[in-house]
Amino acid sequence: MSPQPLRRRIGQLLIGSFTGSDVPVEVRALAREFDFGGITLFGRLGNIETPEQVAGLAFDVRGLGREMPAWVGIDQEGGRVARLRAPFTEWPPMAVLGRSGDEALARKFAAAMAAEMTAVGISLDYAPVLDIHTNPKNPVIGDRALGETPEVVGKLGRVIIEELQRAGVAACGKHFPGHGDTATDSHFELPIVEHPPDRLRAIEFAPFKAAIDANVAFIMTAHVLVTSVDDERPATLSAKIVQGMLREELGFQGVIVSDDLEMKAISNAYSPGEAAVAAIAAGCDAVLMCGTGKTADIEVQAEALESLIHAVESERLPLKRVESALERNRQAKERFMREWRPPTAAQLKTVIGSEQHRLISEQMGQFA
Repeated sequence: MSPQPLRRRIGQLLIGSFTGSDVPVEVRALAREFDFGGITLFGRLGNIETPEQVAGLAFDVRGLGREMPAWVGIDQEGGRVARLRAPFTEWPPMAVLGRSGDEALARKFAAAMAAEMTAVGISLDYAPVLDIHTNPKNPVIGDRALGETPEVVGKLGRVIIEELQRAGVAACGKHFPGHGDTATDSHFELPIVEHPPDRLRAIEFAPFKAAIDANVAFIMTAHVLVTSVDDERPATLSAKIVQGMLREELGFQGVIVSDDLEMKAISNAYSPGEAAVAAIAAGCDAVLMCGTGKTADIEVQAEALESLIHAVESERLPLKRVESALERNRQAKERFMREWRPPTAAQLKTVIGSEQHRLISEQMGQFA
């Protein structure tokens, strides 16, 4: 492959971010040079104001991808991790749904949430959380988890995946190989998981197996150090975990995406470029770069893309590995991306925060 085509395509491995309610000029310029895999929207970055604004922004973001539309991604789980707030329907945390144990209610919830996301052009939801809440001192998962047993998390997680994807939203199970039994937050430091491989296979992997059986589009890696498998590299950057366990052992054929490489668990030890190269080399097919605080640095994302190109050119990153990642991304977009234009304000009002959706949320809330 000649350098120029690689340069144009390498951006498809990045799902980036930006500050503000419109696509910045700098992002458009970067997308023209590298193409773009997608953008993740955040309230903290000022990306989300009104349903009409989100729909218009989503339409513009889709256009950043030249070969295929760019993903419009979001963390819409429910509870404290929900980027779409009122007038969108506000959902209870997933622990509440887990306490209900009700598959039919989970199905109604996921279908309603998907309807609101598709109305404003969201095509990728980083949900559901498939971590099992086995450590009450866990500061980052907590009530985001569907339950405390693999059976509950796997059963309800599978239903959520099926309904999101039936509605046209690519689902993303997270965080492999399991972030449920940690005592620190990977946003700030690198958590350590000390379970042996047999325990991981018996407990932590079970919900991910259910997700794979449901043909989940994406699985997100965890920034955790699993010392029994790889005592040097965090799971996101470990070929033993990403390629060996998730791809080969569990047989996942969809897109493996890193958690945000700008989180301290990674950025304390690796530069953006080093982290991006290591993640793709380990078997990730896409990397997230979500900014820090209330800003997203486009230069950091450009640095990561340049590092990927230089790694391929110097043969530190096999071209075959990059081509495989690009192909998996292409297949996922062919599966979920459809031609879309923003609805009118009147059309949005019939879906966003509808009475039917509010009643489902209230039904879930009875199990709080």
